Amino acid sequence: MLFALTSVALFAQTLVYKRKPDAKNGKTIYEDGCIACHGAEGRGADEKLTEFKRPDTWPDFSRCDQTTPEPDSAWKAVIVNGGPYLGFSTIMPRFRDLLSNDQIDDVVAYLRTFCSNPHWPRGELNLPRAIVTEKAFPEDEVVWSTGVNGSGAPGLETHVIHEQAFGSKGQLEVDMPWQFQNQNHAWNNHIGDMTFGWKQMMYSNLRSGSIFALQGGILPPTGSTKLGGAGTTTFEPFAAFDQLFKSNTWVQFQMGADLPHDTRKSPQSLFWYTTLGQTIAGDHRLARQWSPMVEFLATRDLVDEAKTDWDIMPEMQVTASKRQHVRVNLGVRAPVTDTAGRSPQVYFYVLWDWAEGHFWNGW
Repeated sequence: MLFALTSVALFAQTLVYKRKPDAKNGKTIYEDGCIACHGAEGRGADEKLTEFKRPDTWPDFSRCDQTTPEPDSAWKAVIVNGGPYLGFSTIMPRFRDLLSNDQIDDVVAYLRTFCSNPHWPRGELNLPRAIVTEKAFPEDEVVWSTGVNGSGAPGLETHVIHEQAFGSKGQLEVDMPWQFQNQNHAWNNHIGDMTFGWKQMMYSNLRSGSIFALQGGILPPTGSTKLGGAGTTTFEPFAAFDQLFKSNTWVQFQMGADLPHDTRKSPQSLFWYTTLGQTIAGDHRLARQWSPMVEFLATRDLVDEAKTDWDIMPEMQVTASKRQHVRVNLGVRAPVTDTAGRSPQVYFYVLWDWAEGHFWNGW
């Protein structure tokens, strides 16, 4: 299935262009107007020559870590509708009445040339985050995710996840879970087994819409075994592959293993997850994004006669802030097989892309 999807995913783009943008024409337009504020090298004109104080959100187009994580739609939205459209400064005016759609596409294409490092993955490949399936794109974000038992014994599990990109391909992840469980009519709570992981992007290609990464994680036995802790150090390697189609449909795959050091305390297991989703946005794909998706989740212990547990998880992610750096997701995880003792769970998360500014900015 993976190879079939890859073979048909040609020329994937978040924005579908009727014509190939002309960066040379974009340079002419930039030098005729944009250069006065943004400078010849994209770092910003000399402040002594401008009539305004530069805000903290002022872009440096030559910094690949700032610019490549942004999709063309974010750049275009600001040029078309002005800075306030995405919660940025009013200093950036709107150009929808001064430039044609093709001219704006050309300017965006030229702005891309200020980043001289071709190894940074493009923001179009930073697909919406599923609740369980991890994606391949390295990023800077904090996620607060909570799952609540829908039936059976009351209980919930909350994860605070911090992800920080390093360079063009690396990402450090720290996941701290907290367990609240009602056992024998008494509430118990304890930190869960924490995760320390390193993700390395191995391949990305905007033209094909593909990105692939590997991650290795270690989970020390920080959790209580009474509340689901493994009781032994666990190693968690996995691979993640994401595929974007030009219809803004996308598929994410994750496959890996949980490998406890002491298998007498916790069995080894395999997991493979698939997420299918579609991103919908108004105003020619420039406005608020709605991303309905469904996850198909499978896990299997590596012991004799073990069964594969299959779950299905429909969910919806929405960009909450104008800047689209704060997103929320709500989903329900329902067991499909081996349902005895496994109750449905309701999940909710708040995601903050902190590289885009403070949480309360951009609303």
